[in-house]
Amino acid sequence: MPVGLMRRPTADHEEFSMRLSIPIPARTATLGLAAVLATALLPASAAVAATGAAGSAVRYAPVALASAHGTQWASSSPWGGYVATGSGFRSIVGSWVEPAVTCNSRNNLFAPWVGIDGYGSQTVEQTGAQVSCSTGRPVYSAWYEMYPASPVYLSGTVAAGDSFTGSVTTTGNGSYKIVLTDNTQGWTYSTTKRLNAENVSAEAIIESPTQSYPTFSSMNFSGITVNGSVFSSYNPLSLASGQYVPTALNGGSFSMVP
Repeated sequence: MPVGLMRRPTADHEEFSMRLSIPIPARTATLGLAAVLATALLPASAAVAATGAAGSAVRYAPVALASAHGTQWASSSPWGGYVATGSGFRSIVGSWVEPAVTCNSRNNLFAPWVGIDGYGSQTVEQTGAQVSCSTGRPVYSAWYEMYPASPVYLSGTVAAGDSFTGSVTTTGNGSYKIVLTDNTQGWTYSTTKRLNAENVSAEAIIESPTQSYPTFSSMNFSGITVNGSVFSSYNPLSLASGQYVPTALNGGSFSMVP
């Protein structure tokens, strides 16, 4: 078990384990919406995960749609941002600013993150910072996740406006080094974990596993590189989620805006 900033989830953190970060592959975008939605339904064994005292929680999978502008995600998808697809993804590095939010309901929950895998694969190696409205006010926290294992939440202080830099790097033989730095608060967490993963995508994402976003004016990603190259060189897919859509990718930078 890693040491340092790790701590056990509290009530504010348990919700994030609701996620199933296994988007449907882009080829399903050729199906009609009804067929895609039917395809997205998971068997009970895959769709329900125990969350301790909180009981069972449904895990979500994004839904792809065809559009005149290429494959986009349905507005009901938990994922928004950009995803590079293919093979041989060894690393992703990216920064973002955690936005100040307005809670509209206790169901509001979202997190920006960077990671490898998750688009049509059975694993995700990722790190980010979430904001939960389960208490009726915004509560910020940082985490990493080696899905299908549950998220690990970090004890470093997180606040609105904090600048983060996260990275996920495979060191070979199924080992992944995860580093998350809160540049504003001045702390860094690092751990190395093993996972039998596929390395078939790399992404910079905002996600709401409850499919219920709080309100924020914009959320900015910057400095995103994949395998040491600028993110845009991989021609990643653009993803919209809820009321938020990505701006055009400018090298390694973009924003999520309503």
